[in-house]
Amino acid sequence: MGGRRAGVTVVAGTIMGTLVGGASTVGTAQLAFNFGLCAWWFTLGAGIACAVLGLGLARQLYESNLETMPQYLVNVYGDGIGPISSVFSSVGIFLNIIAQGLSAVALLTSMFHISPVVAALISVFLVLAYVFSGGVWGTGLVGVAKLILLYLTTIFCGIMAFGMVGGWSGLMADFPLFPWFSLFGRGFNADFAAGFSLLVGVLSTQTYIQAIFSAKSLASARTAALVSAFMIPPVGIGGILIGLFMRANFPDTPSDQVLPIFIMNFLPPLPAGVVLATLLVAIIGTWAGLTLGVSTMLTKDIYKRFICRGADDQRILKIQRILIFIVSALGVLFVVSSLKSMILSWSFLSMGLRGCTVFFPLLGAAFFPRFVKPAAGIMAALVGPLVDLIWHFLYPKGIDPLYVGLLASFLALLLLSMFLKRKPDNDFQRECNNILSVKKTMRKST
Repeated sequence: MGGRRAGVTVVAGTIMGTLVGGASTVGTAQLAFNFGLCAWWFTLGAGIACAVLGLGLARQLYESNLETMPQYLVNVYGDGIGPISSVFSSVGIFLNIIAQGLSAVALLTSMFHISPVVAALISVFLVLAYVFSGGVWGTGLVGVAKLILLYLTTIFCGIMAFGMVGGWSGLMADFPLFPWFSLFGRGFNADFAAGFSLLVGVLSTQTYIQAIFSAKSLASARTAALVSAFMIPPVGIGGILIGLFMRANFPDTPSDQVLPIFIMNFLPPLPAGVVLATLLVAIIGTWAGLTLGVSTMLTKDIYKRFICRGADDQRILKIQRILIFIVSALGVLFVVSSLKSMILSWSFLSMGLRGCTVFFPLLGAAFFPRFVKPAAGIMAALVGPLVDLIWHFLYPKGIDPLYVGLLASFLALLLLSMFLKRKPDNDFQRECNNILSVKKTMRKST
């Protein structure tokens, strides 16, 4: 939590340092190489989500004075929702870790021509060094430096690619208007779900909520979220222009290596080295931030609450470090077994699963705590992600599982809250008993 002393720069750096990583750079260029402008949905959706976080939820979250998202939900729905939200949210975040791992492997293999296994091991070593060297402060401060370099590199490389392809007229000559220049080039069902998954996923993720909790004031938390909302979307434009240039001129390039190959082929050696180093830091920073979020939830909400309630701070720190190693090792295994997959597909699936777990229970806890019932919140957090996963495997080419999972979560929360009776709050019940006791005393005295 950084001692809850983080200012706007560190909070914004933490948010952007985690969102602007392999998916928003290497993954965006890859998707643009294959489908065009619809690759913008990751950074565009992330920016919209940060605006909603700052304007709509920052106050409720910050004033709770908690450490994790499940803790916030437990305050309204009881202990039952804690492990459910922690487990499914952790699975969702882990899917995005795979996306970062694939980006790191694509970058390192194109640079050094090493095997994917070796590239994955090098990457996870850097992640561990990053996490253990500074926690939220390291993530935030390096995130700021990284973003400055990323802006310079993406703008420069995007302008270069735009000029080399012949400007707008050159793009029009190489690509038809649809689907290459449509935000829904893959179809409305797929691309709207991609953007919406970023909205619900960011608002449901421990990593970004942890950044809000770490702020030194509500004003700092809100300003940082709005700064992130303004700065994230432009990052994707450079990747899109590079992807289109490479598609027009080098269509046989491996799609996951489009961005690093462009940098190595068209930039002078010294600037290319700076850009590639910046990309590596971006990927490692995002991977590290996600790993930190998963380990925090599992430690605080599973281990301390259900396994060892009396654990002191040193014990908690040791367990969290062990979990960081376990999550990192699993990440390497999944990355090595998924080398041919699309990077952003993992990111969109990750955000959707997190959203189906937490989004509607969170909105209920933040804005309608007197209406929602504990059993309803627990069922919504359980049904939403299960339906999302089942639909994903049973109907991979049907309606996007995000819609079905969110609908199931919403209906469970709404219907059960309407038809279940709420047990009286302990404080309210205690006050009622006190009033009855006073009345009985007065009757006896009379």
